[in-house]
Amino acid sequence: MIEFVNETEFELNDISLYPDWLTRIINGHEKEVGDLCFIFCNDEYLHGINMKYLNHDTYTDIITFDYVDGNYISGDIFISLERIKENAVVNRVSFLNELLRVMSHGVLHLLGFKDKTESDAKEMRLQEDKSINMFHVEQ
Repeated sequence: MIEFVNETEFELNDISLYPDWLTRIINGHEKEVGDLCFIFCNDEYLHGINMKYLNHDTYTDIITFDYVDGNYISGDIFISLERIKENAVVNRVSFLNELLRVMSHGVLHLLGFKDKTESDAKEMRLQEDKSINMFHVEQ
């Protein structure tokens, strides 16, 4: 089950597109959808999560909590909409493109992709780009 929680006034446009897209990403890696929850919040909310659970005093665009069980991809994915807006401007992409990148980034972490080394980050970016392109393809 894929759930979306808004801790701000934000709401996804055409919300029905997202579960299908996320399911295709997961199934494309030969895994199954478990329980996924995307929590859309602001910087302060996510900073609080970062401090409380990870002891990191930094702002970030996403924090993913992994509850994967075998082939079932499950987790809580917290996303700061303020970081998404700022990153979209910095990267000269649309808000939607940056949101899709970050949403897929969280799912890709749950699928086992890493981004700490340069080569891992390059592969993560490639997978994000593939995922974004999948959003625009109807099945």
